[in-house]
Amino acid sequence: MVRTRRSKREVYNEVLDRLMCAPCTESISPMFPHQLWAHFDRLPSRYAIDVHSNKAEDILIHMKLLQQARSPAYRPAFHICATQVNNINTCKAETVSANKQWDLHRPMHEIVFASEDKPKLLTQLTTLLAKLDLNIQEAHAYSTGDGYSLIIFVVEGWLHQENDLLRMALQNQIDKAKSNAWTVAQPILPKIEIIGTEELPSSSISIPRDGTDDWEIDPKLLTFDRKLATGSCGDLFRGTYCSQDVAIKVLKPEIVNPDMLREFAQEIYILRKVRHKNVVQFIGACTKLPILCIVTEFMSGGSVFDLIHNHIGVFDLSALVRIAIDVSKGMDYLHQCNIIHRDLKTANLLMDEKEVVKVADFGVARVKDQSGVMTAETGTYRWMAPEVIEHKPYDQKADVFSFGIVLTELLTGKVKSVRHYNRNYSFTNNFELPILFSKI
Repeated sequence: MVRTRRSKREVYNEVLDRLMCAPCTESISPMFPHQLWAHFDRLPSRYAIDVHSNKAEDILIHMKLLQQARSPAYRPAFHICATQVNNINTCKAETVSANKQWDLHRPMHEIVFASEDKPKLLTQLTTLLAKLDLNIQEAHAYSTGDGYSLIIFVVEGWLHQENDLLRMALQNQIDKAKSNAWTVAQPILPKIEIIGTEELPSSSISIPRDGTDDWEIDPKLLTFDRKLATGSCGDLFRGTYCSQDVAIKVLKPEIVNPDMLREFAQEIYILRKVRHKNVVQFIGACTKLPILCIVTEFMSGGSVFDLIHNHIGVFDLSALVRIAIDVSKGMDYLHQCNIIHRDLKTANLLMDEKEVVKVADFGVARVKDQSGVMTAETGTYRWMAPEVIEHKPYDQKADVFSFGIVLTELLTGKVKSVRHYNRNYSFTNNFELPILFSKI
């Protein structure tokens, strides 16, 4: 039988329809359609061709395993279920021997692994299965776009009826492999050579302490897994600190100067003082040369900007309201602490694994001075308030304007056009509200 080649979107729609009708708790969330599409989107088209919509629940297992694999403690995440594979062409029962009958109905198991995509991963997994005397009948390997692997084996050779026994035996082999350096050895910290150190104030950054916090991190305790992004001021890595998944922002060595150090110190000063469920959690920092970095919790859901422009497009109303509430709670807390973010935009709104949105990136944030107003021009122009662009005094209300632009982006999937600004980024005419709001 020839299988019709289906598009990734067609398979997604079939699976979504089945899961929305099935009694599963995952599909209750308003974000579930977006999460399901993000799952398909991160995997190659071959994955969509191979999966069966009539086994839609398997997709949920794959999603869960890939989520678990984000934590080093769970790698490799795996799932086992009994299955039946008939590799022999149909033939009349009376013409086959007893041995053939056994081959037709021999016990099979499907074992699904999820882990970081790394060299020799497939070899390591097949070695584990071989140590349990399991014969691999099928193997399907898929690499995600964000550095993970989903590998599905169909094996035979486990004669016990209980899946739990196989699960325990496999976990035991994994634990043994880990003790023999299953995981990649901790990489060397990125080498940072400070240029022009004679111009720097000292070998460490002076940040006021109140005696109640201890946030200085020993860089030897950091593991750098991979680079996530590169910005104008530094590189962002995903890593671990004391077995916790973290994000590590490292200053670029070629741009380290006294001004950069002051910005770095200011961000730490603000981050260590804030603690709210809708503000990205500060873990600590390395403030002694040669490595300068800020460590925060890792937000596995990525940025709202990325979700809008690269994955799901416009949010539905319920998801939009939830995001808006999360952001407003985080910003209200910051303003109560007299902190002006000054760069509020969807790229600085991050989502965790529970779909909670948190305000991030305090690189240009400032504590409001006693006068209550500021005049420095900073932030990103498309989200920036008119008074900031025109170098006029401003306060927390500048963040409110940026929040309005964020809402517009959530509703329309677009960012306000820069046609309001001339080449020098000053206003060429009176500022106009987006059409969506001007009709209210």
